[in-house]
Amino acid sequence: MTRLLLLPLLLTLSLNALELGTVPPEVTLGGDAGGRLDGTAWSSSELQDKVHLLFYVDPDEKDLNNALSDAVKAAELDRSRFASVAIINMAATWKPNFAINAALKKKQKKFKKTLYLKDMDKLLVDKWGLADDNSDIILFDQAGKVLFYHAGKVEGEKIEEVIRLIKENM
Repeated sequence: MTRLLLLPLLLTLSLNALELGTVPPEVTLGGDAGGRLDGTAWSSSELQDKVHLLFYVDPDEKDLNNALSDAVKAAELDRSRFASVAIINMAATWKPNFAINAALKKKQKKFKKTLYLKDMDKLLVDKWGLADDNSDIILFDQAGKVLFYHAGKVEGEKIEEVIRLIKENM
């Protein structure tokens, strides 16, 4: 009986979860749903033509994957073939939006090569099945297919795997 009750839940989760080797459903962040810091819309269809490393982050977990960020920076990757994107899950925190917006503007000035975006309504949690209230790491190849996905802290061999996959797919 319990198995029958869990089956629909598991099917729903597997339909929404990111699958390696596939392009996730297109998501657009714009207007009230978020987007770029300047207010313009962003679409996941932009995750093409370069290898993209996407950080989907709860502001309360902003430092969880600093080791991965540092490793990517230290790898001195060719930015004509690699890009990084940070999407902030604005609905995952108690912090007021004005404070997060101010911090994001400072980060965008400091880290000019990373595109900072806001997801006001947990759209990527709903559409892609990302972990909520966490730090999700997704690596895309040049065609927008998922090469790597991890929810939570990326450490040790996983960091090495991400760097290797970036270099192999550039």
